[in-house]
Amino acid sequence: MAVKIRLKRLGAKKAPFYRVVVADERSPRDGKFIEEIGYYNPLTNPADIKINKEKATKWLNDGAQPTETVRTLLKKSEII
Repeated sequence: MAVKIRLKRLGAKKAPFYRVVVADERSPRDGKFIEEIGYYNPLTNPADIKINKEKATKWLNDGAQPTETVRTLLKKSEII
């Protein structure tokens, strides 16, 4: 089972809010996930990023692959 760290979209139309989740790569974007490790709100200025560092490093060490967007968020949060 390949595991990805990716965004799950929430919020209203034209008002996105995202949760950073660990999920099987075969599951749909807003579908079933393994664990929630943080959130991302792009509408605030500056963008509000909150990621649990311990959970994120645990999953990265276990082999989970972040998407490009999540990789950028992890770098901004100084996790990788």
